Amino acid sequence: MTAAYELTQPALGGRYDVTVYQMGFRLGGKGASGRGEHGRIEEHGLHLWMGYYENAFRLMRECYAELGRDPRRFPIATWSDAFVPANFNAVADYSPDGRWLAWLVDFPPSPGSPGDPEPRRWTIPDYLARAAALLRTLIRTVEVRARTTESAPAEHAAFTSPPTLTADGLTDALGRLLKYGALAGLGVAIEATNVLEGALRVAPALPQSLIARFLDALDDVLRRQLGALLEQDDSVRRLWEVIDLLLAVIRGSIRFRLALDPRGFDALDAYDSREWLKMNGASEGSINSAFIRALYDLAFAYEGGDTDRPRIAAGSALRGAMRAFFTYRGAFFWKMTAGMGDVVFAPLYEVLARRGIRFEFFHKLTHVGLGSPSGEPHVARLEFDVQARVRGGKPYEPLVEIAGLPCWPSRPDFAQLEDGERLEREKWDFESQWDRRRAATRVLRVGKDFDVVVLAVGGAVVPYVCRELVERDERWRDMVEHVRTVPTQAFQLWMNTDMRGLGWPHPPVNLSGYVEPFDTWADMTLVAPREAWRTAPRAIAYFCNVLRDAPDAPTEDPAARTEASARAATETAARFVAEQYRLVRDHAVLFLNRDVAALWPAAMTESAQFRWDVLVPGASKARTGAGNGAFDGQFWVANVRPSDRYTQALPGTTKYRISPLDGTYDNLTIAGDWTNSSLNMGCVEAAVMSGRLAAHAISESPALAEIVGYDHP
Repeated sequence: MTAAYELTQPALGGRYDVTVYQMGFRLGGKGASGRGEHGRIEEHGLHLWMGYYENAFRLMRECYAELGRDPRRFPIATWSDAFVPANFNAVADYSPDGRWLAWLVDFPPSPGSPGDPEPRRWTIPDYLARAAALLRTLIRTVEVRARTTESAPAEHAAFTSPPTLTADGLTDALGRLLKYGALAGLGVAIEATNVLEGALRVAPALPQSLIARFLDALDDVLRRQLGALLEQDDSVRRLWEVIDLLLAVIRGSIRFRLALDPRGFDALDAYDSREWLKMNGASEGSINSAFIRALYDLAFAYEGGDTDRPRIAAGSALRGAMRAFFTYRGAFFWKMTAGMGDVVFAPLYEVLARRGIRFEFFHKLTHVGLGSPSGEPHVARLEFDVQARVRGGKPYEPLVEIAGLPCWPSRPDFAQLEDGERLEREKWDFESQWDRRRAATRVLRVGKDFDVVVLAVGGAVVPYVCRELVERDERWRDMVEHVRTVPTQAFQLWMNTDMRGLGWPHPPVNLSGYVEPFDTWADMTLVAPREAWRTAPRAIAYFCNVLRDAPDAPTEDPAARTEASARAATETAARFVAEQYRLVRDHAVLFLNRDVAALWPAAMTESAQFRWDVLVPGASKARTGAGNGAFDGQFWVANVRPSDRYTQALPGTTKYRISPLDGTYDNLTIAGDWTNSSLNMGCVEAAVMSGRLAAHAISESPALAEIVGYDHP
């Protein structure tokens, strides 16, 4: 959608005639959402936007401005209606005394809003200097706690600020602190971090070994001064874990000379993040802390979906963390006030349709055909299964109005489709690459039907539709083999009791780092006014997590081309998807009966089972009576279909990603969070950056300098 938006910008004067071919009935891929019974929002999972998503917010701010909705008619008329700050967050911390505790963090608002003009361009020295400033704040916080505990007087520092910001002056200050042992006291060590901050800001100009020795000395004094306090106070232990991680990050960045390496953060991507932190001095407790667990959880960073195999590329993780914590504007997280389909993809659809883009729904791409190997490498044809035809040959009308808002339904409008009653009765799965049923086929040919292709399918779909590319091109084979995806799982609850009544005494929160099978939870009660309940639920909760890869998942079989084999493959896939949905339901019921008590103690019965009576009957299929049958009226999803899978950033895989700017095939570019966008994480911002790069590859617009965070040559 980003590529289509950029290629039809008014400034390009209508140079490109764009058609979007979309599998199924709605836009959005992993970000699609729909409306079910009672107009309730049904998502693929929890979608939070981060305050550093400069490109994504710019896209949506421009989109809403162009859409020009009347606020008297539409409940979401502007981008600031669609997104609201969510600074109150938590990670679940398992205390040494055997209790789950919520480590609550209320991030301070920062100036501006994401997508504002002229965002600051950050360098690695900038990030490291900010890390040193945060280090100083945390050490000072712990020092105050230590003085309070011990009733000791405050130390007076010998150095309150670096004598000069020149390289020579900073080198001299670091040397004097080390030579005279001035770091022996905690208070002095705090003030000495001023010198460290200045040194890191100009790190490439200083002796790296001197900075490294200074960090070792600082680490030593902190461990000696704070060691005893860590075992007595959970809050101090948590702060120390972050201090320890910051020291490891700064030390590792100096040791690996990141500020001098043209690859930047990518130079670390051969290592797992935990592995790299441990190499650079982080303790076992710190690398397994709630903070690190939450980072892995938010990135679904478990190889094969196995939570015993946490894996994420160190450079990608560090880049994401630095941008998240140091460059956010307005709020650390932003929540959408309705579903992602309503807030993001419906406005984009309306704006692009106004611009004249054609949307061909129910077109499942099955093959990207290449031209003759002896000629210029190019895409010669595109083959589609036409999944359904619209009655009378009319364009499909995809949106419905819910509570005054244009939305995508959770199911296609079968009344618009030829033979729709039969398709509905036979449960055709229009959003699955595995469903081989079709109404017709269609072939587009270069020079006649298209000139240039933007391949923007999900990463896990590539092996199904790019067989020739994978067979001919070693780089595409490597990308398919190494850039992995993983299934995810999610469920949503609508409840007749508010969060305080369930035992959560704090404001609405986003929490991660909790137990499996659902380690992440967000209070999403704010979307209730955008649904269409007769009596609105008093609380709405979204849970999500990675889902282990199943050994019996369907795979692409190029030989399965006969009608009988296609029918058998479709039936096998449908059984697999149904089994995975049953598995997610079992996971959710287990979680609610066994694990949710630490978050919502008042949601449990005297026999320590979940109070199923707090659930609002959300669908006609819900069973009544006692027990977990009430759960059947809620919503849950197993994101196992190829287009629903989440793209991971496993160690050693960044080098196999192909950039949208790659010109090997002269009429093909690619877009998606599986490409090399320089962010290389499974997130909205990476997808938008990739879409902007794809548009640049075709039109040279936007300029690369306008793509915030794009730091490759």
